[in-house]
Amino acid sequence: MAASNHPYEVAVYYFPQWHPDAKNEALRGEGWTEWPTLRAAKPLFPGHEQPKVPLWGELDESDPAVSEKQIAAAADHGVTSFIYDWYWDMGGGEGPFLHRALEDGFLQAGNRDRLRFGIMWANHNEVSRERFDAMADYLIIRYFNEPNFLKLDGKLYFSIYECHTLINGLGGVEAARDALASFRAKTREAGCGELHLNLVEWGLNERHRAIIGPDANALIRMLGIDSVTSYVWIHHAEPEAFPDAPYADCAAAAAALWPAFRDAYEVPYFPNATMGWDPGPRCAQDRPHVRGDYPYTPILTGNTPEAFARMLREMKDYLDRASGLDPKLFTVYAWNEWTEGGYLEPDTVHGLKYLEAIWDVFGA
Repeated sequence: MAASNHPYEVAVYYFPQWHPDAKNEALRGEGWTEWPTLRAAKPLFPGHEQPKVPLWGELDESDPAVSEKQIAAAADHGVTSFIYDWYWDMGGGEGPFLHRALEDGFLQAGNRDRLRFGIMWANHNEVSRERFDAMADYLIIRYFNEPNFLKLDGKLYFSIYECHTLINGLGGVEAARDALASFRAKTREAGCGELHLNLVEWGLNERHRAIIGPDANALIRMLGIDSVTSYVWIHHAEPEAFPDAPYADCAAAAAALWPAFRDAYEVPYFPNATMGWDPGPRCAQDRPHVRGDYPYTPILTGNTPEAFARMLREMKDYLDRASGLDPKLFTVYAWNEWTEGGYLEPDTVHGLKYLEAIWDVFGA
């Protein structure tokens, strides 16, 4: 089992669109994954490093042998858990989406006990109370009794990406409170223990105030939220420069927000380390690159393994100074967000050097 006495919880987000899924196949053709999108990427400005090429090739993550390779590389370099981006009812009542990376890959891997895993519900779509309850039942049955599920203070870690979307779909803050209370009760009654409910800060920021209300802490208390974290720096530290911006500048802006978020919220805030940001592969490749809504955002340049290591040392210093933050958890963007430029998996330029940076700072 992954060591539970490690002084830091290095929790890395995992994006699971590197295996065929029935919904994707219905929309895009048999066997579709995101690998062709990465392969087709072109430089969008002089010096833009695209396409990124995975050193391991275009693997199917739903294969347990592939998961074993990923787990070994992660655990060998100081990663303690994967937090899976997890999807439900993406545009209909079809239930789970992109779940086979976890269910057929990770959970069937022979070395799965070397890492813990948690769930971040990537709720880009609204769901009704009926479908929320069905999701809760699925999570409880499929995951919550797994021995290596990520727990904080003995509680199952479940994160919600878009709090505002949850509230909208359920019909308001009070309805969301009732749904989450029911989720907690169901989990307890199933013998799985208690939930640790986490919100991603993206769903709490000012652009969503009309839905979540003027006081984020009042909402946190009402919903019974246990902690807040971030997914990626670009959500709250988007550079003004375009088309590219220095990674170091974005890192400094993001690090300045760690204590700001810590002080703003009444519950613990777990800071985020972002390896890179480059959604260029998801942009149109055949027209001028103009700033706009996602994915037409600034692209971070200069995110070398050395720059990543410098940021990780700053993260460690922050965690070491943070009184009362137990566990000393931080999230990392990301294991394999290849088409957004955030990945620890080895590429053909840097090999394992991003993972080696984690080991150099946190492994000992």
